[in-house]
Amino acid sequence: MIDTYYAIAVIALMALITFALRALPFVASRWLQSHPAVRRLGRFLPLAIMTLLLLHTLVGSAREHAAGPWPELLCAGLAAALQWRSRNPLLSILAGTGLYVLLRNLGAG
Repeated sequence: MIDTYYAIAVIALMALITFALRALPFVASRWLQSHPAVRRLGRFLPLAIMTLLLLHTLVGSAREHAAGPWPELLCAGLAAALQWRSRNPLLSILAGTGLYVLLRNLGAG
């Protein structure tokens, strides 16, 4: 059987390490904000993550039906064109989603 003091010491050590790992970004925030690599990642990473999520969704949805990737590409193109033209995210998201729902319900997708 495990000694009680040993178990308490292990749990306390795990709690301390967990707390330290959670607190580290806040302690290092001043250094992280001024570091050029972090700034570069801050500009590049959100767009890269959104692009990967979009590609993953498009490929996954295109495999579900016989129409191929065309309904997804059409809707993504519409959303991108509206976002480029109007700079209104709500309009581009709603129009792209609405067209996709319409195409899927009409059987084109």
